[in-house]
Amino acid sequence: MAEAPRVYPIRLYGDPVLRRKARPVSPTDLLTVPGHGPQTVREVANTMLETMFEARGVGLAAPQVGLPVRMFVAVEYEDDEEENEGGDAPLRSRVLREFVMINPVLTVTDKKKDRSYQEGCLSIPGIYEEGVARARGVQVRYTDLDGQERSLDAEDYLARVFQHETDHLDGIFFLDRLPPEITEDHRKALASMQRQAKAYLSTLAETGREKAK
Repeated sequence: MAEAPRVYPIRLYGDPVLRRKARPVSPTDLLTVPGHGPQTVREVANTMLETMFEARGVGLAAPQVGLPVRMFVAVEYEDDEEENEGGDAPLRSRVLREFVMINPVLTVTDKKKDRSYQEGCLSIPGIYEEGVARARGVQVRYTDLDGQERSLDAEDYLARVFQHETDHLDGIFFLDRLPPEITEDHRKALASMQRQAKAYLSTLAETGREKAK
């Protein structure tokens, strides 16, 4: 088994994998993050958590590291900060719970919408917007790393995190849930990300060709 990398590169806006509907996955599967060797689902999940912490995020979905499978990791911090990106304090010291959710199915339990939180995304770095309407309460049914079926209820900010990450599994960005003019306001920054995404994919393809020789 290949040694797991410490962190994965995070795919940026414009990468096709981020618009693809992810497929179901089993905890016993072997997964291959592009650019790396085969790994167990547990190894991938652990590396995704490390990637999320390094990027100072609260969640990370498998498509964001190039894997079109239905899995995400997330964390609940002591203080429910809306965004930790750019801060200095060690995030692990403030963790209450870590989550690894395989094949999550989300059900709304409180239909009241909340637009008060600011959202960002590790695949759209530097862009934050308020006004994304999210249900105040959700229940998530999922499979854990041991193959056990679980159910978890969440409210407010944690419910928002789970909705955001589940969106990623269906190829949806938080900007898609805002008026089109918001995306247009960030057109230059998004175009730059698209160029970076294309360049990374070219590098990845070239590396693959070199290894195949």
